[in-house]
Amino acid sequence: MNINTIPKIKHGNSDQFFLLAGPCAIEGEEMALRIAEKAVRVTDKLKIPYIFKGSYRKANRSRIDSFTGIGDEKALKILRKVSETFDIPTVTDIHSADEARLAAEYVDVLQIPAFLCRQTDLLVAAAKTGKVVNIKKGQFLAPESMIFAINKVRDSGNDNVMVTDRGTMFGYQDLIVDYRGIPVMQKMDVPVVLDITHSLQQPNQSSGVTGGQPELIETIAKAGIATGCDGIFLETHFDPSNAKSDGANMLHLNHLDRLMTQLSILRETVLKINSAADYSI
Repeated sequence: MNINTIPKIKHGNSDQFFLLAGPCAIEGEEMALRIAEKAVRVTDKLKIPYIFKGSYRKANRSRIDSFTGIGDEKALKILRKVSETFDIPTVTDIHSADEARLAAEYVDVLQIPAFLCRQTDLLVAAAKTGKVVNIKKGQFLAPESMIFAINKVRDSGNDNVMVTDRGTMFGYQDLIVDYRGIPVMQKMDVPVVLDITHSLQQPNQSSGVTGGQPELIETIAKAGIATGCDGIFLETHFDPSNAKSDGANMLHLNHLDRLMTQLSILRETVLKINSAADYSI
């Protein structure tokens, strides 16, 4: 898949990584537009292809009283407004075959949550919408196993598929990134994205609220770029401590410019190193 197949994508012919970024969940129109405006400004400056991310519904909550959304249609209409306002593509999570058809009317990329990456009916339904499908690798799966999820989409007539690594379970309450998985999955002829915020989650806390280590976002991101990932996924908010979902591992919006600048410089350096490498020795 070539990212230039994504509608409205800009800077697709640059040598930069591409970025999927936005809030965990759509909390309202003003907040979504505010986050998108900042991300568009930063990515345009650095020539980074950008896709706005926002979940219209959160299905995988630990507690029944956790925030799940402001209403499906209301949130999806906000995603459409973001796309139309800034002329950018959007991505959102889906959780069932019926949701695939619904969300496809509003967004450009359908994302399969990690815990649902083996659900055949969901993958087939997403594929049949004709939209780009981003499959998150299950925390419980080896990178080699993702070929079966990828092939479910391809065998359903859709070659526009990419995969995202979001860490692997390390005990009951922690995740670890195995960077060997990036080149392994790239051999499957798909763009490989590294989710640098969910990889720092600390799930299954006794409080029923997922924790995180946002102070390590820069470390995980730099390592991913150095390893050669094609894209970066991150969740960002202007007030993470008061975000309605996953605030514990979000990047503060104020830090987005600095991080993307660092990563773009590192990307250029990695490409130069790779082009100058002589592996014949």
